[in-house]
Amino acid sequence: MQPSEMVMNPKQVFLSVLIFGVAGLLLFMYLQVWIEEQHTGRVEKKREQKATSGWEPVNYLQPIPRIMTREQIRGHITNQNLKFHITEDPKGKKENLLLNSERPMRVLTKTSHSQGEDRVLGKTTGPPTIKLIAKHQGTRTVFKKFSEMKWPLDIHPLNKSLIKDNKWKETDVAQEKRRSFLQESCKKYGGVSRPQSHLFHMVSRIYVEDKHKILYCEVPKAGCSNWKRILMVLSGLASSAYNISHDAVHYGKHLKKLDSFDLKGIYTRLNTYTKAVFVRDPMERLVSAFRDKFEHPNSYYHPVFGKAIIKKYRPNACEEALNNGSGVKFKEFVHYLLDSHRPVGMDIHWEKVSKLCYPCLINYDFVGKFETLEEDANYFLQLIGAPKELKFPNFKDRHSSDERTNAQVVRQYLKDLTRAERQLIYDFYDLDYLIFNYTTPFL
Repeated sequence: MQPSEMVMNPKQVFLSVLIFGVAGLLLFMYLQVWIEEQHTGRVEKKREQKATSGWEPVNYLQPIPRIMTREQIRGHITNQNLKFHITEDPKGKKENLLLNSERPMRVLTKTSHSQGEDRVLGKTTGPPTIKLIAKHQGTRTVFKKFSEMKWPLDIHPLNKSLIKDNKWKETDVAQEKRRSFLQESCKKYGGVSRPQSHLFHMVSRIYVEDKHKILYCEVPKAGCSNWKRILMVLSGLASSAYNISHDAVHYGKHLKKLDSFDLKGIYTRLNTYTKAVFVRDPMERLVSAFRDKFEHPNSYYHPVFGKAIIKKYRPNACEEALNNGSGVKFKEFVHYLLDSHRPVGMDIHWEKVSKLCYPCLINYDFVGKFETLEEDANYFLQLIGAPKELKFPNFKDRHSSDERTNAQVVRQYLKDLTRAERQLIYDFYDLDYLIFNYTTPFL
């Protein structure tokens, strides 16, 4: 080939330069975004470490200060619960992104599933920089509303216009006393001791029924299976609560949760829907959970929790028990529960209600109790205008041949524990006992 044939004409030179230029620009933009995300990630990690530096894992063998003032809770919730990254100003002071709606904002970790609501971040066209600016501007209004949210949320009087007879008078009086007691107890005891969860986590246990405008916070072992059946009937997914299987209730994913909505959807529903929570004596709930998960065959709790519990808390465990995780004893389960360095994490079936539903931050309009479940539930159905023929089911969802867990059954399980261990269980659930007015158990 002659040297003259190797010379590129001006058009080819121009195209080559253009292609390399575009490629370089795209690479530069990608690196810029990556570096920015790495930086904000480090800032967020440092922020969380600083925020939690005074809260080491709880060791229930030592007394610790666990009560926070109402003002501390509000400040902590404002800075911690809403899942947005913040940056440091030049002076080193950290500002709350939600309280300064004029600053650029980026949602980094929560994907919006609007379920019919307007998306927080609208669709835009154009270069990435323009898209980012448009997203920032589009979120300011919603974020401003959230920055103005009052924690705890205001409590609303129940709408009793649909109650036509006097048979619910005693139930109504009891309900008003519960709500008032919960509100006053939260003021007195400072609410949840560690309100560091993000907003989407705070509402992750709350189920939504839009037709009757209900928010129901799920508390396992307090009638939640039958409550989900009721919500499915109310939303038109089933004609009768008695025809819905356990698997359809818990694994069918037919019901919507509040954390599946965008910020606007969460904000609107928290402030306008009727919010209900049903609770149970903490010790009864704990024993009920143990009996359900560890005294019957279970393909999840035995290998995941059982094996870890036996391995750590049973000296000289046999090979079979270590391999299948079956046969966990209540005393071993209690040691796991009270261990600040558990070999496996917590589970919703024995987690505190104060950390499942945040009742001192989300003021529930209706507080039902498992001890009067059927009466409370049917009164609530009347309040929200449910069909007259719809009644709360009273059947046992699983292991129907077993005796229901009651005070007498609980005493049998507590016999295997020392007085100190029984006291530590009470200490573990002390806030639930206090704010829901349950009496101190037999210790």
